[in-house]
Amino acid sequence: MTLNITNCSRGIRNAWHFHYAFNLVIKVVCGGFGIALLTLNKALCFRVEN
Repeated sequence: MTLNITNCSRGIRNAWHFHYAFNLVIKVVCGGFGIALLTLNKALCFRVEN
């Protein structure tokens, strides 16, 4: 019984680690995409004003 609880706990720990790592990757990718959009928006606004 103890072995099953240990294996289950290990699986839960790995799942949480994967969850947080996946969220970090999504935030980095979306953050970079958002920065790219802001830069493009500034460039387009600058071009329209001039």
